Amino acid sequence: MENLVIYIHGQGGNIEEAKHYEALFPDSDVIGFDYQSEFPWDAKKEFAEFFDKVCSGYKSVTLVANSLGAFLAMSSLAEKKIDKAYFISPVVDMQKLILDMMTWANVSEDQLREKGIIDTAFGQQLSWKYLTYVRNNPITWRIPTAILYGDKDNLTSLETISNFADQTGASLTVMKDGEHWFHTEEQMAFLDQWIRDLK
Repeated sequence: MENLVIYIHGQGGNIEEAKHYEALFPDSDVIGFDYQSEFPWDAKKEFAEFFDKVCSGYKSVTLVANSLGAFLAMSSLAEKKIDKAYFISPVVDMQKLILDMMTWANVSEDQLREKGIIDTAFGQQLSWKYLTYVRNNPITWRIPTAILYGDKDNLTSLETISNFADQTGASLTVMKDGEHWFHTEEQMAFLDQWIRDLK
């Protein structure tokens, strides 16, 4: 095979999800990336090293990335030779997401700066280091990208995803009643057709 597809799962996902995409890319080797990084400063090294290791010898490389996986990929692989990216429910504005979560948890910037790390009732950890990092390291992404977004996504607003698509020249497909996590039979059928139509 001359073509490689790298699948990058979201938070709580796993490498086994990559198998789903084998049938959608029959002319490519499809591999999943079982990354350990939780933060973009760690991903910068881990993602880049993995990419360089697995991509040698391939003529084309396609990225399929989910949610947080898409954000970490954009944070670490923007300068790599990637022919196309398919992003499913990507986190495209981490600063806004962190600020939203702070609002949900009723945590002020002063409190977060003072404590450094605050655990929330909804299971996410708020980090002052994370917030300041994403403020100081804005994403620049120029790789041809298609985005799939569910209009019931509870992490990213339609306005935020639309702005990102406009800024980066990405195509945006919105699934009515789709959620942040594409997992039902109907959602997965929509996702599969989206990829087939774009290929």
